[in-house]
Amino acid sequence: MANTRRGDEWRDALLTCAQMGRADRWTIDNAYASGIALMDHAGAAVAHLVLERYGDAARVLVLCGPGNNGGDGYVTAQLLREAGMPVTLHAFGAPRPGSDAAIAAGRCMVLAESPDLFDPTSEDVVIDALFGAGLTRELPDDVAAALAKARDAGSRIIAVDLPSGVNGDSGADLGGAVAADSTVTFFRKKPGHLLYPGRALCGEIIVADIGVRAEVFGDDPPSIFENGPALWADALPRADAAWHKYARGHAAVFSGGRHATGAARLSAMAAQRAGAGAVTILGQPDALDIHAARVTSIMLRACRPDDAYDRLKELKGCRGCVLGPGFGDLSTARLVALSLLEERHETGLQLVLDADGITAFAGDHAALFDAAKGSGAPALVLTPHEGEFARLFPDLAEAEKLSKLDKALEAASRANAVVLYKGPDTVIAAPDGRAAINSNATPALATAGSGDVLAGVIAGLLAQGMPCFEAACAAAWLHGEAGRAAGPLAVAEDLVSEIAPVLGPMLT
Repeated sequence: MANTRRGDEWRDALLTCAQMGRADRWTIDNAYASGIALMDHAGAAVAHLVLERYGDAARVLVLCGPGNNGGDGYVTAQLLREAGMPVTLHAFGAPRPGSDAAIAAGRCMVLAESPDLFDPTSEDVVIDALFGAGLTRELPDDVAAALAKARDAGSRIIAVDLPSGVNGDSGADLGGAVAADSTVTFFRKKPGHLLYPGRALCGEIIVADIGVRAEVFGDDPPSIFENGPALWADALPRADAAWHKYARGHAAVFSGGRHATGAARLSAMAAQRAGAGAVTILGQPDALDIHAARVTSIMLRACRPDDAYDRLKELKGCRGCVLGPGFGDLSTARLVALSLLEERHETGLQLVLDADGITAFAGDHAALFDAAKGSGAPALVLTPHEGEFARLFPDLAEAEKLSKLDKALEAASRANAVVLYKGPDTVIAAPDGRAAINSNATPALATAGSGDVLAGVIAGLLAQGMPCFEAACAAAWLHGEAGRAAGPLAVAEDLVSEIAPVLGPMLT
């Protein structure tokens, strides 16, 4: 995996709990900051948020666990007391003697009260400094009861690092987690901040600089990212004045039968709006008659089930193909997909396999994976939603101990494909171990045809020469921004219309 960015540029990196621990340790071992200094800075960031946004609180009730998360809470309580806020502190276990948390507790002049005396109201702010991101077990009963009491009382809740009970690597609710209004985390986000249900439990996420050094990435470059333009903007295709339409990029979309043409048309229009210079829909003549009445600048080419792949290969300059939306004919989908992948080194074609294209390999995924294997960059992008993912990767879908991120990465490795695992927390994973988690999706995307638009945008970018991983990441982000621009009642056609206004300014 190529890496030319400096450490301070990895703002989009997501760190696992283990990586965050190593970053802390590297900073301390290289004498940039002591452990207690990092804790002081973390507590100060939480206190600043309280004073800035929650200064109207009747009281601040700080719940401290026995570890470093609790240590951050002790610092927060002391700083708020010094600022004149009414503060009460409840300790759920004593810090280990000699630890940074014990030092912070020893310096805190707010008397620790028994958890039994915790009595939140709707006028209070509750600081959840109980357990950090690395928790791997269900919350203790007394902790879960206290958090539930705060929720039921209507208190505003601020979580330190992550809401207690949420796993930082997977976003899983281990039992007893309560939604926060705001979460203050440190240095970089973790996957659990973006993966559901963790994302829904975090509320607003504030990332605070506490002195952990970004130079750590020079020794341990990240491979997991929050999806955004910093990850792929440099790879966006930019027009050359000498280009003609085929040099700019030619994308193809296979159509379903005459009663199922809409999905392919959405993909084709999306590919065009993503910048492809030419787009062709391939289908049987009766289906093309329907398309001809509804499109103008999109080309049409007739094919039959037994010559569909041959007609695809004949398309001048074609580099990206969508197969699956509304397609219906599973046997032809298998034939086209396998033929394309087996000859990809000769043709240069890259395949976006969606919907029926994925279903065509249910029960025989090995044939698809074998055809996609080989040297060089992947030429296959899979775009499954949860049900389609289970058809290709049934064992991964049922693996409860694996996060969505883990599943997508393992799937990408098996299939030698870029896997775009759809959902409100879409994960894009590459065979080389890179992955991105999308965070800009809106409910507007939950509409019929939305996935067809996404597949078309990917193909349109592939047709212009963008690598598979970057194209899939860019398409997922553009899709989310188009949904945001189109509004809460958007339909798929509205998403298509918003692709160019979102993408265009990025190319100037």
